[in-house]
Amino acid sequence: MSKFDLSRRSLLKAGLAGVAASALPYHIARAQGAVTVGIVYVGPRDDFGWNQAHAVAAKALKEVSGVTVIEEENVPETDAVAKSMESMINLDGANLILATSFGYYNPFVVDMAKKYPKVEFRHAAPLWSKDKDPANAGSYFPYLNQAHYVNGVAAGLSSASGKIGFVAAKPIPSVLSNINSVLLGARSVKPDATVRVIFTGDWSLPVREAEATNALVDAGCDVITCHVDSPKVVIETAEARGVKSLGHNASQAPLAPKGFITGAEYKWETIYKSFAADIAGAKTLPNFLVGGFDKDMLRSTPYGAGATEEAKKAADAARAALVKGEAIYKGTLKDNQGKVVVDKTYDNYDPYLDGMNWLLEGVQGSIT
Repeated sequence: MSKFDLSRRSLLKAGLAGVAASALPYHIARAQGAVTVGIVYVGPRDDFGWNQAHAVAAKALKEVSGVTVIEEENVPETDAVAKSMESMINLDGANLILATSFGYYNPFVVDMAKKYPKVEFRHAAPLWSKDKDPANAGSYFPYLNQAHYVNGVAAGLSSASGKIGFVAAKPIPSVLSNINSVLLGARSVKPDATVRVIFTGDWSLPVREAEATNALVDAGCDVITCHVDSPKVVIETAEARGVKSLGHNASQAPLAPKGFITGAEYKWETIYKSFAADIAGAKTLPNFLVGGFDKDMLRSTPYGAGATEEAKKAADAARAALVKGEAIYKGTLKDNQGKVVVDKTYDNYDPYLDGMNWLLEGVQGSIT
């Protein structure tokens, strides 16, 4: 955190920015059609994971003419984020706030949106409710499981054993969807492929992540992937053990020059540029925006040395099919307890899949 960020917070605490409640810089920006975007991160921007994915998008946004980007990193999910957002509005003239961590939304984004009705607030998780939340707030979120399905295809054809290891934070629907999608991608090219999962219990536990990776390698997994905030430890540990790896959130390719295959990446800049264009054009921003490969909201990390030529071709084909709307969850599928959980073809955005609370047959592990 820079001294400048701290001084801005000090001004707010001292009340010196209170006179800006009418947000004079904001009105000037509006009058000129300018766009000032404030982006708040819960961790460091160079974490090789969740925060870095947003920072990559922020860099792209800075290259858009007429757009100013204000960033603050390492902001905890406390009233500190409210102070950061308010600072960006009153001191920097922000007319769009992007809150990028799950815990920022309620009450902080909601309260700030009520206090500043002429400022747009958008949050990177599908939490906005039309019935109870302010109209100048909203949610955006790409379905990363589509890119994990592509990861699975590449893994299936890059693994000698067909055993894929998955280090996961918590058994919530989005994580379970990524695990199951890796399995389905792998089994589309290698029907006997399996995924073994270990849950660490939280989003950032580096020691536990290293232990889980080592345990998976010891269990015979020769490809490792994950869903944790920063995959850095997982990827580096896999590389040190001489096994292949698949990325999550952002690019971890530099961390594994020998074993990296590809990765599932968010393409947040597609969303951020569309928001900025709407504000510049005095258009109403969508309150709820989701998508995947079909809406250019995801990308696969360029292939590394761990990807076979066969894997590259199959993964490219799988991604092209998803762009055209090919469904991932189809036919009859059982969970790893023997219960039928998929009995038809589901569109990739079907609400039923949003409530996923099971691991498919072929995934070794438990959510309880």
